[in-house]
Amino acid sequence: MTKLTYKDLLDAGVHFGHLTRKWDPRMAPYIFMERNGIHIIDLNKTLATLDEASNAIRAIVRSGRKVLFVATKKQAKSIVEEEAKRLRMPYVTERWLGGMLTNFTTIRKSLKKLSSIEKLMKDESYLNLAKRERLMVTREKDKLAKVLGGISELTRLPAAVFVVDVRKEHIAVKEAQKLNIPIFAMVDTNSNPNVADFPIPANDDAYKSIDIVVKNLTKSVEEGLLERKKDKDDLRLQQEEDEKRQMDEGTKPETEAGAGEKPAARERRVRLAKVEEKSEPKTEVKAEPKTEAKTEVKTETKKDPAKSPKKSEEVAEAKVEEKPEAKTKQKPEKKAEETVEATEEAEKK
Repeated sequence: MTKLTYKDLLDAGVHFGHLTRKWDPRMAPYIFMERNGIHIIDLNKTLATLDEASNAIRAIVRSGRKVLFVATKKQAKSIVEEEAKRLRMPYVTERWLGGMLTNFTTIRKSLKKLSSIEKLMKDESYLNLAKRERLMVTREKDKLAKVLGGISELTRLPAAVFVVDVRKEHIAVKEAQKLNIPIFAMVDTNSNPNVADFPIPANDDAYKSIDIVVKNLTKSVEEGLLERKKDKDDLRLQQEEDEKRQMDEGTKPETEAGAGEKPAARERRVRLAKVEEKSEPKTEVKAEPKTEAKTEVKTETKKDPAKSPKKSEEVAEAKVEEKPEAKTKQKPEKKAEETVEATEEAEKK
């Protein structure tokens, strides 16, 4: 960006202030001299404050936040609106609604209403409405768009506010102060520079003066947007490089092992590695069931002989116990019968 020079500001009439009887004593540090009843602004201090404000606003935009441009003066409306639209920044060039910052939730409701009306007008059902109803809808839409059209894409409070005239936009300045939002402002000799965080002493009534200051600041905003885009691209490239590096590190051992080998030796090594990979799972799968089967068979064979003698001994003992009882029972009975028969025969004789 080409820096502004003392001569550029002088040609644009930035040094002209208000009448001496309308001055604000708090602007004394920024006043160079008095000539023909008019205060002359010190352009060296204007250049210094403009550089400071440009650096600050560039840093804010680079962080991804928005800057609200406020200018409801006739001389500044067209300049601010054109530059804000080019940079896709929010702006207010019509009447400043009270509470636009401090009561932002209510403003958001109005913005939602505006978006719903725009959707309705694009729908086919809008054509089926009566002519009077369509006229009422279009009037309401135009009224909302006129006041809120510049902040329709503002989803949250801005990070900074740029004001062309501090005296005229005193409501916006007070709201920004209440919410601790940084204020960048063009300050003339009849204004209080202490209300702005970054005051720029300049003529806020001349078209050329407003144009040169606003365009210098918007160039800084544009640079901040380009730097943010560059940072995003660099971050994306770095992430891709990290992913590639991780992939390379995963395959690094193989590449190092094959470094300095002849093609034939490398092919042989790869072939052996494939054979080993194929053979390892097969041996593991086959070995486990075989060993289990063998162990089961062995345990069964060991247990069977141990159990069989016990069972045979028990059966034999039972048989032995049963046989003597039967013999002992049968023999005495036979002897008793023989003795009874013998006695009976003896009696008969």
